[in-house]
Amino acid sequence: MNFLKDLKILPRWVIASLDTFLLFHAAVLAFFLRFNFDFGQIENSGFFLGSLYFAFSGTAVMLFTKSYKGIVRHTGLKDSLQVFRTVSVNFALILVLNIAIDFFGNVGYLIPFSVLVIATLSSLFLLIIYRLLVKELFLYLKSGFVNNVKRTAVLYGASEVGLRTLEVLNSDPKSQVEVVAILDDDPKKVGKVIGGIRIYRGLDQLSKLVKTAKASELIIAVEGLSVQRKKEILDTCFKLGIHVSIIPSVNRWIKSSPKSEIVRDLKIEDLLGREQISLDNLRVMEELTNKVVLVTGAAGSIGSELCRQIMHYNPKLLLMLDFSESALYELEIEISNSGFLTKSLAILADVRDKEKMKSLFAEYKPEMVFHAAAYKHVPMIENYPQEAIRSNILGTKILADLAVIYMVEKFVFVSTDKAVNPTNVMGATKRAAEMYVQSLNIFLESHHKKNHTKFITTRFGNVLGSNGSVVPMFKRQLLQGGPLTVTHPEVTRYFMTIPEACQLVLEAGAMGEGGEIYVFDMGEPIKIIDLAVNMIRLSGKRVGQDVQIVFTGLRDGEKLYEELLNSSEQVKITHHPKILIAKVAPVHYYKIEGQIDLFEKMLGRSTDNDLVFHLKSIIPEFKSNVSRFEVLDRLN
Repeated sequence: MNFLKDLKILPRWVIASLDTFLLFHAAVLAFFLRFNFDFGQIENSGFFLGSLYFAFSGTAVMLFTKSYKGIVRHTGLKDSLQVFRTVSVNFALILVLNIAIDFFGNVGYLIPFSVLVIATLSSLFLLIIYRLLVKELFLYLKSGFVNNVKRTAVLYGASEVGLRTLEVLNSDPKSQVEVVAILDDDPKKVGKVIGGIRIYRGLDQLSKLVKTAKASELIIAVEGLSVQRKKEILDTCFKLGIHVSIIPSVNRWIKSSPKSEIVRDLKIEDLLGREQISLDNLRVMEELTNKVVLVTGAAGSIGSELCRQIMHYNPKLLLMLDFSESALYELEIEISNSGFLTKSLAILADVRDKEKMKSLFAEYKPEMVFHAAAYKHVPMIENYPQEAIRSNILGTKILADLAVIYMVEKFVFVSTDKAVNPTNVMGATKRAAEMYVQSLNIFLESHHKKNHTKFITTRFGNVLGSNGSVVPMFKRQLLQGGPLTVTHPEVTRYFMTIPEACQLVLEAGAMGEGGEIYVFDMGEPIKIIDLAVNMIRLSGKRVGQDVQIVFTGLRDGEKLYEELLNSSEQVKITHHPKILIAKVAPVHYYKIEGQIDLFEKMLGRSTDNDLVFHLKSIIPEFKSNVSRFEVLDRLN
């Protein structure tokens, strides 16, 4: 038994010997069938030499077609076609040789034609059927050695992806899932059987299957299933008390190793309130290939993903700049071990350090800059407005001015939807930075028509999984058993995934001609309370019983609803239906430059109120909410 346990692949000589053995006995069987088991006629027909002739000829053809090289325990359609090719060539070869012998030697056929036909069909059947039997034997023996307790599951999806999932689950001896039924929304497939498993209509029969087949899990095996349908499936499974899983994307499955997970748990990212958008990266490749690219805030959620994606476009050099030592070190190790041939360099520096930034631009001369460095946590920044002004406004101005001096081709500024009608210092500082880079671009266009730096801004909403975002916080609270804290029952936000956000930034950098503020059509906003409920359900817990949800009240500077455009802004379309350009009223460069320069004189000398009051004078629509700075709005 230990030999069977360790045996993973039958040696090729064993397969070749078995094939020869079966070819010989297929010919013997053909002689017996042809002469109706009349031993006298069989003996006179020279069946023994004829059978040897058929077997040796078939073996020679088999060595040529290499049909014996297939791994028997993974036998599939292609292996069967290879066997069919072998017996067909053997049939043709013997037929030609028989005709030649009869014509030149006038001694008759070594194998009668009728016997040859029967032997060929018999050998085809035997060679294929024994491979399938050996395949099943391997699976049986392997599953016997792996002492798994199988979970009964229902597979949702009878398309090509679903069938492939079923095949993989059945062929994996270590799989802990046993599929007992298949669901599909296509009425034409209902009632049919695949691999001995019946197909049922949609979710209608799920409750019955939970009772009759003891199903404890549903696996979603449909590529591109709508978010709304996923939510319906989750709601139904939650009511029935069964777990929900989903297969990885087809692209990820193809690229993954054989040991990768077959299915994974349904994640909150799968329940976004809109369909994820993939962008055409051909233009991005043209912009980044063989360029020196600088990413600030490189160790953050957005910055690090930007670095990962940029490496795929073979830049000449990737400069990864951040002020956080530990996070930058981890990114450096990750990028260096990723297998890319492109050079990358981690730079520990602060964008507020003007002299350091100047020496960096002078030494490396970046051609593309993606500026993602910023202070972004609203309640924290509300307590320390001077730090946000230093980083988000003055740090951006330092980099933008150096980009012009050192003739950077494009400067992509990563902004936020909180810059629209800001109610907090963080959003207001990002809006001020937007105003500066846009006015600088207009100034350069009016004074230097050619070869000036093009400044491009991107705005998007909250990013799922980013540092400090609500999803990681909910995950931590779930691990602690709850409660999940939500500021207000009506608070809503726009959401996107980190990779998608970075695709937007790269696409904007590629398509931008300078001065644009790109906004993303992010679909419908999501209520944070709904996000919390879905995360509790996905963890297998019950809302209000296993895990509570507690409302804590709006935090300093927080507002109920985020916006991508303010009331005075309009949009125009681009080549991509989901990417829009905000038509923002321009600001005179010298005016905004003077207002920002005044911050440098005020920092260290003025109070927080003075700094925020000046910020409000730059951005009239900045109205504080749940903040100590609300009093300043009454002074304007």
